Amino acid sequence: MREFRVVFVAHLFSLLGVVVSELALTVLVYDLTRSPLLSSLTFALGFLPYLVGGTLLAGLTDRLPPRRILVACDLLCAGCVALMVVPATPVALLLALRCAIAVVSPVFNGTRMATLADILGEGDLFVLGRSLLRIVSQSALLTGFAVGGVLLTVVPPRGALAVTAGTFLVSALLLRLGTVRRPARGSGAADSGLSGTWAVLRNRRVRALMLMFWVPPLFAVVPEALAAPYADEIGVSTAALGLLMCALPVGTITGELLAGSFLSAAMRSRIVLPLAVTGVVPYLLYAPEPGVPLAAAALFLAGATGAYTLGLDAWFVAAVPEEQRGRAMTLMTAGMMTVQGIGMAGAGIAAEFAPVHVVVAGTGVLGTVCLLAAAAELRAAGAAGETRAGRGGRRPKGETGLTGI
Repeated sequence: MREFRVVFVAHLFSLLGVVVSELALTVLVYDLTRSPLLSSLTFALGFLPYLVGGTLLAGLTDRLPPRRILVACDLLCAGCVALMVVPATPVALLLALRCAIAVVSPVFNGTRMATLADILGEGDLFVLGRSLLRIVSQSALLTGFAVGGVLLTVVPPRGALAVTAGTFLVSALLLRLGTVRRPARGSGAADSGLSGTWAVLRNRRVRALMLMFWVPPLFAVVPEALAAPYADEIGVSTAALGLLMCALPVGTITGELLAGSFLSAAMRSRIVLPLAVTGVVPYLLYAPEPGVPLAAAALFLAGATGAYTLGLDAWFVAAVPEEQRGRAMTLMTAGMMTVQGIGMAGAGIAAEFAPVHVVVAGTGVLGTVCLLAAAAELRAAGAAGETRAGRGGRRPKGETGLTGI
């Protein structure tokens, strides 16, 4: 589908800009300050402002034409990166510009998700399109930083930032010229600001689905966040550390490819809850402080359970009313990024008081309990929706059944 191809290529350019700019800016801040704290803060700022942007700006995704939002976000990111290139830009402003990019990111991602539903429909094509974009994003974890590292051996950090400004501009141009102009979904200011956000969250089924998107990454990031301390704990090389860092995204890519290629839509729906609630069970293999092969296997298996997201995507797009779709998807993506930052921070705090392998194994236990609770709420929300639909004679708009629950 031509329009999807345009969105896909624009996603590649935008993603390249994000990954390389994160690395280049982190190196630049360290070169300017020689402060490990400020350097790590630069990377952390990619997570923290997501909550602000996703909460306060989510209403824009339904009140403005989606193409205008996508192009404006890319242009804003390009402008922020261009200011980073200026030699006179102080470190405080560099960090502020990094925050600005992170604030608009959930708006961009949520709008793009909602636009995919317009391009591909609400059925299986949407699910496969979303999966393909996720696979590209996971692949960026494996290749993006490598590309950025090679680029930084050729040009200084500001030069690398200048390249990423160009990638954002290319993405904006592709989206402006290659996608169809569509009207805004929402009706106006009545649902603007936080009131519109609460309107989305008051829907129990949508709220339960969001919870199922948010809980797994909260626990899944723990081994990645503690990979370096664990490698030091068991005394292995940096090459082994690289293997541990790659295992989870490789598992995720494998799981999504297999589910998208070989499973029917009905089967992908049936495996959602079984895979979701067992997603962090492999972390229990960390309990005996395993070596690299077993630890990598545990991470790979945990990543492969991420195939549940294909079915969950189908449930989510079916449950959200069309006029709230942009806001809901923005909130969902903002929450996913925010909980990952919380999970990384929590893992670091826990590792101050317990060995790393104990923290990861404990995450397997606690995470499984929380996932079982989230799955129970999702089942109850689905049953409640079915009951309301049956009493009313017809299902409210957007409230289709959660197949497989």
